[in-house]
Amino acid sequence: MTRLVIGLGNPGPEHEWTPHNLGFHVVERIAAAEGSIFEPAAALADWTGPRGFDWARLPERDALLVKPLTFMNRSGSVVAPLARWCAADPHEVFAVFDDIDLPLGTLRIRPHGGTGGHRGVHSIVNELGSDRFPRLRIGVGRPRTDAARHVLTRFSEKERELAEVLVVEAAEALLFWLREGDLERCMTRFHSRWTPEGDKDARTKESK
Repeated sequence: MTRLVIGLGNPGPEHEWTPHNLGFHVVERIAAAEGSIFEPAAALADWTGPRGFDWARLPERDALLVKPLTFMNRSGSVVAPLARWCAADPHEVFAVFDDIDLPLGTLRIRPHGGTGGHRGVHSIVNELGSDRFPRLRIGVGRPRTDAARHVLTRFSEKERELAEVLVVEAAEALLFWLREGDLERCMTRFHSRWTPEGDKDARTKESK
């Protein structure tokens, strides 16, 4: 069994540091911290499935970091075959992605849940046949006008600074999960850091 950490995003330099690509940046940060590099699907030994992804192996964590390159709304076409190949149950597939329903600067972990209208998550749920996988949501804020344009527009300089901090924090949380294998401890530790002191109701709500 190999665990999977899926960073959602869109391929191509034009999508760098847009809200929709924060998942890519998180798994890239983890790979850098662990001294690993991303390789194309063709370099994954014994893999005969779809080739639309890059991956990095974390041998000490028994895990693969994955960046689907199928564009966001077809992410599941890569994730589901990889999960089956790795013999990973849904609770061993951790997805990290942007969320317009959370304010910019907010991070939340949930053990499972719906799609929240996120097309990448919808694709994974549909192809995996389950929504019982953990996810780390990175708040990017809800726009006043067009949501699609919002998530595909590059951050301003000030927003980029905050986004980089969020990527570091998210990577740290996922590395904790990879080391400890305990989602509840991960949620307790990081939600208490991310949620303002005294906001116990918010922490309880997010843990459900």
